[in-house]
Amino acid sequence: MGCAISGLAAKAEFGERNTTTAAAVCPSGDQIQMIKESWKVIRDDIAKVGIIMFVRLFETHPECKDVFFLFRDVEDLERLRTSRELRAHGLRVMSFIEKSVARLDQLDRLEALALELGKSHYHYNAPPKYYSYVGAEFICAVQPILKERWTEELEEAWKTMFQYVTSLMRQGYQEESRRQHLLTLTPKERPEKSNTAL
Repeated sequence: MGCAISGLAAKAEFGERNTTTAAAVCPSGDQIQMIKESWKVIRDDIAKVGIIMFVRLFETHPECKDVFFLFRDVEDLERLRTSRELRAHGLRVMSFIEKSVARLDQLDRLEALALELGKSHYHYNAPPKYYSYVGAEFICAVQPILKERWTEELEEAWKTMFQYVTSLMRQGYQEESRRQHLLTLTPKERPEKSNTAL
């Protein structure tokens, strides 16, 4: 299924090049406008895009199914395409993308949203290594919908947004991981808080 950034290319194109110490750059004003304009077309097909995105994800990265209890043992892609559960999850992810697009002009709200999603993914046992794959498959799924509107600049804008959001999700996941680790420590094992009240 021929999307150039699908599969292994996703690692180089998305979050894998962003380490946890290097913050991703948020989209520029022009990129935000391009994303918002293209979203107006994409949102008419969000259920379709959500299903295509996850079926492609499971095709190109079958190991991702391990994170999804309901789809772990499903080998038949046609069964996945017609799955109500996959459709519901695809719609939840598309809803998150829609909220992200809407908050591109309010980065503090977008940051809070993405950090919380990263924290919740810690509890779903969905590690950050999978986050970038979703962005790559989203781009592959929307290219045919946008047809002649699709340009290299628009692709770069969406990549930038996904890199930014997944870096925040990764940060949220790591914060929650540290918090959970601290909860397992006895009081003597916990790091001391310095008293600066003096």
